[in-house]
Amino acid sequence: MIGKVLVLLSGNAAASVMLLARNLIVARLIPVEDYGIAATFAVTMALIEMSTQFGLQQQIVQSKEGEDDRFQAALQGFQLMRGVLAGIIMFVLANPIAAFLKIPEIAWAYQVMAIMPVLRASQHFDIHRLNRSLRYGPMILTSAVPALISLIAVFPLAIWLKDYRVMLFALVLQEGLAALTSHVLAERKYRLVLDRDIITRSLGFGWPLLLNGALLFLVMQGDKLLVGRELGMASLGLFGMGITLTLTPTLILAKSTQNFFLPQLSAASNSGDHQAFDTMARAAFQAGLLNGMVMLLGVFALGVPLIEILLGDKYAPLQPLLIWLAAQQAIRVFKSGPSTAAVACAQTSNALYPNLLRVLGLPVAWWIVLHDGGLWHVIVVALVAEGLGYALALALAHWRLNIDLRPLVPSVIAISLVIAAALAQPALFNGAPRMWTGFALLILGPLLVIVSMKDLRTYARNHLRPTTSRKKV
Repeated sequence: MIGKVLVLLSGNAAASVMLLARNLIVARLIPVEDYGIAATFAVTMALIEMSTQFGLQQQIVQSKEGEDDRFQAALQGFQLMRGVLAGIIMFVLANPIAAFLKIPEIAWAYQVMAIMPVLRASQHFDIHRLNRSLRYGPMILTSAVPALISLIAVFPLAIWLKDYRVMLFALVLQEGLAALTSHVLAERKYRLVLDRDIITRSLGFGWPLLLNGALLFLVMQGDKLLVGRELGMASLGLFGMGITLTLTPTLILAKSTQNFFLPQLSAASNSGDHQAFDTMARAAFQAGLLNGMVMLLGVFALGVPLIEILLGDKYAPLQPLLIWLAAQQAIRVFKSGPSTAAVACAQTSNALYPNLLRVLGLPVAWWIVLHDGGLWHVIVVALVAEGLGYALALALAHWRLNIDLRPLVPSVIAISLVIAAALAQPALFNGAPRMWTGFALLILGPLLVIVSMKDLRTYARNHLRPTTSRKKV
C-alpha cells in the first residue's frame, strides 16, 4: 500500500511541478502585465472545468457498476456531449468575457480556448476506472506526459511569440495531448453510448457537483476577476503568480488525498460497515490537515527565496502577501477530507454549502476594493471565508454522515496554532516581542499536530506497510 501512496503523490507532484515550472518560465520571460492577461486564461480554464464538473470520474470509482463496460461507455458519451456543449458556450461567451475584463482585443484567444472542453471531454475513462483497484499509473501519466511536453514547448513558443500567446498555445497543446494519452493507455476499447437511465442517475449524482463547480469557479477565480477588473492587469499578474505558487501544492495534496481515500471510503460505505468508514473518514480528515500544514510550512520556508531567485525584483511586492495566500490555500486542503467522505457516500451536495460561504465573501472583498482596499484585503476576506467554510464542512460531515468528530478536535486546535504562528511572520523577522513565541509555535505546532492524529497514525500502521507485490499500480 505504501508503494501506491508514493506513486500517487510523486505522480501528481511531477505533473503539477512541471506546470508550475512552465508558469514560472512564462512569468519570467514576459512582462507582468502580459502575465496578468495569461492569468485570465487560468480563469477561462476554470470556467471550462466548472462546465464539465459532473463528477463522472468520481462516479465510475464510487458506483457499484463502475466495472461494467456499458456503464463506462454511457458515462463517456454523456461526458463528450457536455464537452461539446461547453465548447459552444465558451465560444459564444468569448467577447463578453473579454469586455468584462476590459481587454476586448483578446476575445479571439478565448474563442481558441473553446476547443479545450471538447478535448478534455474526449478523454478515455479507463484511467479513472482503474483507480477502483488502486492502479493509478495511467491517470498519472495522462497528467504528467502532457505537462512535460507543454513545459518543453514553452521555450520555442516564447522565442516566437514573446507575449501572453505563449500560455494560450501551451494550454491547448496540453489538453490535446492529455486526451491522446488517455486513449493510448486505456485497456478497453473506447465506446460512446447515450443511455437515458444512466444519464438521469448521473444527473442525480452530479448536479450538486456541477453547482459546486460553479461555486468553486467563483471561489477560486472570483478574486482574480475582481483584481483584474478593478486593480488592473499588473496587479492581477502579481496576484495570479501568488495563487500559482500556493495553489499548485494545494492541488497536488488535495487530489492525492481524494484519489487515495475515495476508493477505500466508497468500499467501506457500500459494505455498510459504519465503524470502519467512520475511522477511515477521520484518517482522511487528518490527512487533509497534515497536507495543509506541510504546504503552509513549505511556503513559509521557501516562498520568498523562490520569488527572489526565480522571478526577480518585478514580483517583489508579492512577498509579504504570500504567507496569507498560503494560509488560505491550506484551509482549502483541509476541506479535501470531508469532501471525499461525502462523495464516497454519494452525498455530493455536502461541498456546496462551505463553498457558498466562500462565495459570499466576494461582494465584501469587492466593496472593500472599491473603497480604496488592496490585494491584502482581498486575501484576508478570502481567508476568513475559507475558515468558516471548513467549520461548516465538518459540521455537515457530523450531521449527514454521522461521523464522530471529537477525536479531531486536538488536531484542529494544533493546526490553528501553526497557522497563527505563520501569519505572524513579519513579527518573527522584525524582532517583535512575539518572536520567540512564534518560533516555538512553528516548531512545536507540527509536533502537536502529528501527535494528535491518532486515527491517521492507526491507519498508517495498519495499511501503509511496504509490500513486495509486483502488481501494477
